[in-house]
Amino acid sequence: MQTMPAPAGAEPSVRHPLDPDPIRSTKAGAVFALGLAALLTGAFVGGLIPGTLALLLAREARHQAYAAKGYLTGARWIRRGEILAWIGLVLGVATLTVAVIIGLFTWAAAPPGQDFAPGTN
Repeated sequence: MQTMPAPAGAEPSVRHPLDPDPIRSTKAGAVFALGLAALLTGAFVGGLIPGTLALLLAREARHQAYAAKGYLTGARWIRRGEILAWIGLVLGVATLTVAVIIGLFTWAAAPPGQDFAPGTN
């Protein structure tokens, strides 16, 4: 592994030998997978649940990464998963809105009550 040269006037950052190696957060991968599932199933209203779970898990993963002080990585995966989750949520809400509007128009166009022939008691 090559190290980048330190800028002029700055001391190179030396890692303590007992410091743990930075690793990618496993929750980052889960956030991305849930966001992808939300995107793929968002138009079928099934994306609402994985999208919501992805956003909740992303919040928790960000807090853990902050508490780990740089030893947990995966912020890009979390960000990408959040974007996919938001798109899936928007698709799901748009689908529900269109379905409600179509249902209201169908209901409004239906004749009220039973339609009897004229002259029938």
